[in-house]
Amino acid sequence: MLITIAVILLVLWLLGFMSGYVLGGFIHVLLVVAIILFLIRIIQGRNPLK
Repeated sequence: MLITIAVILLVLWLLGFMSGYVLGGFIHVLLVVAIILFLIRIIQGRNPLK
């Protein structure tokens, strides 16, 4: 589930470079949130890839 979200965010992030500054900034925020959630799952000892 988390990998699916990360892949979608990565694709949207790459599209943000082509679509403009505002959308790109929003995608960057979403990407940072996904990375933070990933790290929280690792720190809590859960499987981060499930």
